[in-house]
Amino acid sequence: MANVVTDPRVHPEAILPDLTKANPLVTFKKEDIAFVYGSKWKQRYFQKVGDDYFPLGAQWDVTHQVWRAYNVARGTDWWTAFYPPENSQRPTGPLCDGCHSVNYDIRTKAVTEWNVGCEKCHGPGAEHASRPSRVNIVNPARLDPIRASDVCIQCHTQGRTLQNPIEGKYYDWPVGFHVGLDLKNYWRLEEHKLGEQTFTHYADGTAHKNRMQGNDFVTSVMYTHGVTCFSCHDVHGTANDADLLKPANVLCLDCHGPRSPNGPHSNTIEEHTHHKAGSPGNECVACHMPRIEQTIADVNVRSHTFRFITPAETEMLKVPNPCAGCHADKPAGWVRQTLESWPQFSPWRMGN
Repeated sequence: MANVVTDPRVHPEAILPDLTKANPLVTFKKEDIAFVYGSKWKQRYFQKVGDDYFPLGAQWDVTHQVWRAYNVARGTDWWTAFYPPENSQRPTGPLCDGCHSVNYDIRTKAVTEWNVGCEKCHGPGAEHASRPSRVNIVNPARLDPIRASDVCIQCHTQGRTLQNPIEGKYYDWPVGFHVGLDLKNYWRLEEHKLGEQTFTHYADGTAHKNRMQGNDFVTSVMYTHGVTCFSCHDVHGTANDADLLKPANVLCLDCHGPRSPNGPHSNTIEEHTHHKAGSPGNECVACHMPRIEQTIADVNVRSHTFRFITPAETEMLKVPNPCAGCHADKPAGWVRQTLESWPQFSPWRMGN
């Protein structure tokens, strides 16, 4: 997160694709790029015009190594109703920069620093820098579970500011909030009506797209039991995927396991998953955190509800099922029939 936004004049190596190769989607030159955004799943490019930045019309699909058009379509994100359809009329200040910088000033458009620096998660730090003390800086680990997760939820959610517009502009990030304040006074999560699939949600309320980990997480049993985002992740970085504190299965089994009251209630993990040890299907995240939330094209990130999506929900509500996601070659009805044959699972749960 500390290196998502990069200045290519300082770091020319940040631009992943070869811009010397012609492509009809790419109507800009290297010299036009003021900022590069992203490197893991997708990479987007921004041009500076005056004191604002604007997205350019092509993005690089890192997984597939291809160019794709970039323009948020009308009727998708809520804010598209308030901005013209052209990228050149959609400044990143109101729509992006509040989460990709520290202390973005909506009037001067100045920032303390680009990217997620220390103050983004620890609050104002001038006094702490001059006189280091535990009492003059926010340590999210010492906050109550709700406030602690709000440190991440401020940006890892789809939502709206409570006050919109602000001085004639519509903002897609919690203007005025910093860690130490109460997020609910600045931000509300995107609403969803059960049974309807939208740009942001599947019909059951599971997130439909990336940057909605918080929308998912606040609906989870783990959130209600005081688990926080950094119970599992270390935002300062680890060698594990998604900056997890430990490899996924090891981390899950710290709290769950055959002898834990939290379940699973079986003699072994293999008995619970019906997959061999070491196989992808034996991973906790395979079933409880399926990759069903789109970031670009067919590249998806993991759900954070931790809830198993049943075959019946897939049939009725068209929410992707983790079993069918791996066993795409199986006929319709196979998932339901298979799960109902597993004696340790309730047949009523599979059918509802």
